[in-house]
Amino acid sequence: MGNRRQALRTTAVGTVSAMLITGGVLGLAPAAQAAHSGVRFVDIAGEGGTPLKANVVTPADADGSRSYPLIVLPTSWGLPQAEYLAQAQKLADSGYVVLTYNVRGFWQSGGEIEVAGPPDTADASKVIDWALANTPADPERVGMAGVSYGAGISLLAAAHDRRIKAVAALSGWADLIGSIYSGRTQHVQAAALLDGAATVTGREGPEVRQVFDDFYASNLAKEPELVAWGKKRSADTYVDDLNKNGAAVMLANAWGDSIFPANQYADFYQRLTGPKRLELRPGDHATAELTGLFGLPNDVWTDTGRWFDHYLKGADNGIDREQPVQLKSRTTEGYEGYPDWKSVAATRRKIALAGSTTIHANVDSGADGGVVFLSSILDQVAQLPPIASMPLLPRRWAAVWQSEKYASVQQVRGTAQLHTTLTPTKESGTLVAYLYDVGPLGLGKLVTHAPYTWHGRTPGQSFDVDLDLFSTAYDVPAGHRLALVVDTVDPLYIEHNPPGAQLTFSSPAEDPSYVSVPLREQ
Repeated sequence: MGNRRQALRTTAVGTVSAMLITGGVLGLAPAAQAAHSGVRFVDIAGEGGTPLKANVVTPADADGSRSYPLIVLPTSWGLPQAEYLAQAQKLADSGYVVLTYNVRGFWQSGGEIEVAGPPDTADASKVIDWALANTPADPERVGMAGVSYGAGISLLAAAHDRRIKAVAALSGWADLIGSIYSGRTQHVQAAALLDGAATVTGREGPEVRQVFDDFYASNLAKEPELVAWGKKRSADTYVDDLNKNGAAVMLANAWGDSIFPANQYADFYQRLTGPKRLELRPGDHATAELTGLFGLPNDVWTDTGRWFDHYLKGADNGIDREQPVQLKSRTTEGYEGYPDWKSVAATRRKIALAGSTTIHANVDSGADGGVVFLSSILDQVAQLPPIASMPLLPRRWAAVWQSEKYASVQQVRGTAQLHTTLTPTKESGTLVAYLYDVGPLGLGKLVTHAPYTWHGRTPGQSFDVDLDLFSTAYDVPAGHRLALVVDTVDPLYIEHNPPGAQLTFSSPAEDPSYVSVPLREQ
C-alpha cells in the first residue's frame, strides 16, 4: 500500500512539473505584455513579517487626485505571481487598483505552506493594509478574487475581514473535507496532484507533510484531527461571520471538478444570506477559467468583472437582477437561470433497485470515474466522459440496475441520491456508485458518481446507505436508459475492502432501495 502511494505521488510530481513548464511558457505572453503596462513588483510583509512577492497594477489615469476600488488576487496552488497579470491589466484598464500576490510557502514568497490556515487569512489582511497605504485604493471598496487556492483564501478572508465587500471565488472550495474526503473516502489522485505541486513549487512544513502522510495511510486514529484541520480551513465553518460581514459572494465551478466537486459549493451557496451568485459549467478544476488567464474572452472572468463593477463601483449592469443560479449543461449549449439551487431540480424520478445482489470486492469491474483532470477535460471539449459497456461489466464485481427506455429527453439537473440496504461480510469497506447514460447498444456514458466508505460495522448485519452523487447537468437522449452501477474499486479513491469481502444489496419491502434522479421541469 505504501509503495503504491509513493508511486502515485512520484507520478504526480512528474505530471505537475510538465504542466508547470508548459504553463510557464504559455504565461510568458501575458507577462511580457504586462511588463509594458505599469506593473510594479513589490515585497509585502505578511503575517509575522513573512515576505510575500506581489504585483501592483494601477489605472493609467491614476494621478493622486482620486481613489479607485481595490481587487486583491491571491495565487492558485503552485502557480507564480504572474498568473493573473492579463486579468489584472484588464481590471486596471477598467478602473481598479489590482494587487496579486504569491501566497506564503510557494515560489519566492517566504514561509511554509499553510493550506489556507490562519496565517494565510492574516496575510490577506496585511496585503489589503499595504495596498491602502501605498496605492490610490479606496478602503470602502475592497474586493478579493482567485482561482482554486486563491478562491478558498478569498472566501476565508472575507469571513474575517469586514473591509472586503465583494468576492469572486472561482473553482475553489467552501468545505475542504467535503471535497477531498467525501463519503469518508480519500480522493487519492486529487490529493497526490496537490502534494506533487507543493513538492515542485513550494515548501511543505512538518504539519502539512504529516497531514498528507496520515491521509494516504488511512490512519483512522488521526481522522478526528484531519477533519478538525480541514474544517479550520473551510469557509463553510465561518459562514455566519461571512453573512454578518455582508460581502457579495460569487461562486463559480465546473461540474467535473476532480479536486473540489460542485456539491460542496452548491451546499455553501444555500447557506449564504447576502448578495450571491452560483455559476456551474462543464469542465474540470480551473479549466473553465483557463483561457481568461491568457487574456482571451472568457465567460467566468467576464461575469467576475460585472460582479465587481456592480458591488464595488455601483454600476447598474443588471447582474443583480439576473437569476442568481446560472448553469450550463454538459451536453447542450446556452445557460439556464434559476432563482435558487433548490429550483434546479423541479422533479425527481426514482429508479428502483429491486432484488438482492451480491458482489465481491477488491477487483475493478471496469466502471470508474476516469482520471483526474483528463476525463472531465475530454468531456468539456469533446463530450467524451468515461465509458463502460453495461453488458460486459462482470456481475461478480459490479451490481447493475437499469431504468426503462425513456420516450423523451431526460434533463438531469442537480444531485442524484442513492438509498439502499447494504449487508457487508467485513467491518470496513468502500463502494463507488455510478450513474450512466446507456445507449441502444448498451454503451454507457458516465453522468455522475460518488464514493462511500464505512468502518466499524458488524459483519452480516445490514445498514442503510444514503449517498449524494456529485451534482451535474446532463441531458439523456430519448430512447436511452439510465443505469446505476456499484462496484468497490476506483483509481480515483483509496478503498477499504478487506480481502475476501462481499457486499449484498437488498431492497426490503418496508424500505425499498432506489436512486432518485433530479430532473429539470420540461
